[in-house]
Amino acid sequence: MKDSAGSPQSRQHHPGGLARFARPALIASAVVAVVCIALLVIIFFLDAFNATVYSVGGNSIQDDTQEAQDIRGLYAGARAGSIFILVVSLMTAAAAAVLLYRGRNSAEEGDGGEDIDFEDLAR
Repeated sequence: MKDSAGSPQSRQHHPGGLARFARPALIASAVVAVVCIALLVIIFFLDAFNATVYSVGGNSIQDDTQEAQDIRGLYAGARAGSIFILVVSLMTAAAAAVLLYRGRNSAEEGDGGEDIDFEDLAR
């Protein structure tokens, strides 16, 4: 006797195009965004620590000396890169969320809507 449910692969919905990459892109971009935010927080604390240590000797971090300028620009590249990657990852997450939202009702039932009770499964 043949199974009435059919082959599971013949009725599964496989989204095409960019929609199949939306969920992994959303997860990856969320992880990257969290890492970038953590990096920005660390850079903020390092800048504050460097400014505090520099001003212990009676100097101001806002002075126009070369040493003060070097301390202010120490993490400028990492800060700019982290902000850029954060913006790109947030835009990717937003695009993936839109694709997932648009395709939320297009998924088909895996079993064709057929009800199977416990007795059918036990055979």
